[in-house]
Amino acid sequence: MSKRSKVTSVDVARHAGVSQSAVSRAFSRVPTQSGVSAEARERIMKAAAELGYRPNAIARSLITRRSNIIALLFSYLDNQFYALALEKLCIELQRQGLHALVFMMPDTNEGVEQTVSELLEYQVDGIITASVELSSSLCEFCIAHTIPVVMFNRVQDDDRLTSVTTDNVAGGRMAARHLLETGRRRISLISGWQGASTSRDREFGFRAELQAQGVELVAEQVGHFDLERTREAAQQLMQPSSGPRPDAIFAVNDYMAIEAMSLIRHQLHLRIPQDVSVIGFDDIPLAAMPEFSLTTLRQPINQMVSNAVRLIMAAIADDDESAEKLALVPTLIQRESTQFAERSAG
Repeated sequence: MSKRSKVTSVDVARHAGVSQSAVSRAFSRVPTQSGVSAEARERIMKAAAELGYRPNAIARSLITRRSNIIALLFSYLDNQFYALALEKLCIELQRQGLHALVFMMPDTNEGVEQTVSELLEYQVDGIITASVELSSSLCEFCIAHTIPVVMFNRVQDDDRLTSVTTDNVAGGRMAARHLLETGRRRISLISGWQGASTSRDREFGFRAELQAQGVELVAEQVGHFDLERTREAAQQLMQPSSGPRPDAIFAVNDYMAIEAMSLIRHQLHLRIPQDVSVIGFDDIPLAAMPEFSLTTLRQPINQMVSNAVRLIMAAIADDDESAEKLALVPTLIQRESTQFAERSAG
């Protein structure tokens, strides 16, 4: 039995009584910019349906020299913030007629070069990195090969790299100010992976605000964005070998803050916020659930996503597009994990 011959755009053009180029333009990812009238497009789509025609994206990419594929690099999705960001990035890219090719990195400091060399085989038009720190050598490679890169929720000290973040330094300051305004003075910190710009910047802002108000950070532990290490960090903070325990904890993301809260309540049997206040960063969906009711700094994730896609599209359209570092303002969301400290009578 012979295989059924494949329907081409030429067949559709003949059936609809239009040119082959009109068929190609009618199937443009952005129909309003295709230059084909509504009446002609309707005839073309009807002819395509009758013939069973489907456009060949690979063939189109050979002609346009664009794959319409954007590589998304993530190192982990355990943190709800990144799982939500991935979903929103994919939806926004599809809305713009682009496709997402997701690559998971084995660790935040390993395997980046190998993964990028693999994704380039797919002729991606650009790269959006999230929860991934780019090495200086990889940055140089992408710049030398004119591969547009947008860093999402990460920033690097390179004026040639575009990034979209929350103003993490300002957010750290807001966290410290809130704890101080609610009467806390024995304040501690759970930081994340020390190589992440988010952790560094939030910690910097937090420490700077405490220092500006004459308050010393009483203790710090590294949670490394890992649940087991966060539990150990919270245990060491709340059961210090010497001195009084802290009356407040700032965890540099909600993922760690919620884990610390669970240990404090269920293993150490302390009250939140009466015994210790806890504040996080991100405002993931879990933070608003009644069992946590976590005070946190909300990242404007919708704005971050829309701007990341806008910037990657602008960079693809214009090789000379100048880099931009966009830092959006976080919002303090106060819930039940912090409150004003009780004052002694008299």
